Amino acid sequence: MAEEVVEGEEKKGKGPIVMIIVAGVVLLVLLAGAIGGTLFATGFFDSKDKKAAEAKIAELEAGKGDGHGGGGHGAKDDGHGGKGDGHGAPAPAGGASGTAPVSKTAASMQRFEYRYVELEKDLLANLSGSKKVMSVKVAIMTRYDERVTSNIKKHEFALRSVAMDVLRQVKPEEVDLPEFRKRLAERLRDEMNQTLQKLEDFGGIEEIVFTNFIVQ
Repeated sequence: MAEEVVEGEEKKGKGPIVMIIVAGVVLLVLLAGAIGGTLFATGFFDSKDKKAAEAKIAELEAGKGDGHGGGGHGAKDDGHGGKGDGHGAPAPAGGASGTAPVSKTAASMQRFEYRYVELEKDLLANLSGSKKVMSVKVAIMTRYDERVTSNIKKHEFALRSVAMDVLRQVKPEEVDLPEFRKRLAERLRDEMNQTLQKLEDFGGIEEIVFTNFIVQ
């Protein structure tokens, strides 16, 4: 009889403990569900997926920089559209032959194929401090459009005048120097360009070519 009483008391003691454990488990489950529902409602899981997707897209875009994508091979400025090279002429623009420039300003002039204009008469002048005479015939080269050649013909008298002034400054001992003709051609080009720059606001002469050269 005493054993039955003890067993009954043990059963009564275990009952509240089991209920407390069950209640705790249920409470944890409800708490976890509430947290999960809150995170889902606020888009927590969507933002993680979105961030992961954005990171993947950025990684793929970074892999396109191998030179075969849409960028990197577009049209570029070739660096020759700038202004003068010191001789009254802008840098070459590389335009196709026959394309008309849009304005007459030096910055917008475009280069085309080589053009030559030969002065009609020889340039004749005495050397400085000498009885020797220099007689040269020159052709003027430009790669700009026909307006430059037209200006050369239009102002031929002025160009001949400054050219003969250059010739009269030549000393007899200069004639035999190895680079004499090259330096003389550069001096003629510079003086002629300055003259055209003054008269037409643009030079355009790039080289002077001697087609006849006599000193006697």
